[in-house]
Amino acid sequence: MQKLPTVVARMWGREPVSRRGPRPGLTLDRITDAAIEIADAEGLAGVRMSSVAARLGVSTMSLYGYVASKDELLTAMVDAAAPDPPEPGTLPWREYLSVWTRANRDFLACHLWLLEVSPLTPPTGPRTLRWLDRALTVLTGAGLTAAEAINITSTLSAYAASSATLLSAMSGTVDETGPEGLAGYTALLTQLVDAGTYPGLAAALESGAFGAAPDWVEDADFTFGLTLLLDGIEALITRRRKG
Repeated sequence: MQKLPTVVARMWGREPVSRRGPRPGLTLDRITDAAIEIADAEGLAGVRMSSVAARLGVSTMSLYGYVASKDELLTAMVDAAAPDPPEPGTLPWREYLSVWTRANRDFLACHLWLLEVSPLTPPTGPRTLRWLDRALTVLTGAGLTAAEAINITSTLSAYAASSATLLSAMSGTVDETGPEGLAGYTALLTQLVDAGTYPGLAAALESGAFGAAPDWVEDADFTFGLTLLLDGIEALITRRRKG
C-alpha cells in the first residue's frame, strides 16, 4: 500500500502516534489557521513558512515537522478553508446541486486566494472530498454513471470558481486607474465599443444587458448560467432513463 504523504495523513488523523517525548506545542490546525489569516489579509503571496511561523511566535524550522513544504501547507489550507458541504437530505438532485454550487461559489468568494491555488491542488482532505462525495452521491442516485458524475461535478466547481472571480472583479477595482465595479466597467465599455466593429457587444450595452447593480452579477447572472447547466444535466438524466 502506498504511503500517505505526511500532511495528508495528518489531515485525516492517520499519522502514527509517537509514544516518546513531550507532546508537540503546535498542531496542523493552528498552522493552517494562521496561514489562512495571512492569505485572507495579504493574498497568497504573503503566505511563507517564515511569515506563518512569525504569526505563531515560533521558529520557521518548527513548522517542518507538520508541513514539509509550502506546497504541503497550501494543500492543508485548501481543506481547512472549506466549510462542510450542504447535506442532500431529501432535496431533489436539481435543487441540491443548485444549493451546492452556490455554497461553493460563496466560500470561494470569502477566500479569494483559493481561486489561485485550488485548480493546482486536487482535493485530498476530508472536507474537500466531502464536497465531491455529496455531489457524486446525488448525481449517481439520479441515474448517471460515476464518470458522468465526476465530469459534471468538475464543471459545476469550475462554474462556481469563475462566478466567484467575476463577483470579486465586479465588486472591486479592476486596477488602480480603472473603473470601479460593474457600473464603471459598463461605462468604460460604452466609450470603447462601436457598433461597426463590435455589433453584438454594442447591442448588449445598448439594451442594458450588463446590468445596472451589483446584484445583477451576484444573483441574476449566476442563476441564469446555473440554470443552463442544470437544464443540460436534466436532459442527460432524461436520456439515461429513456435508454
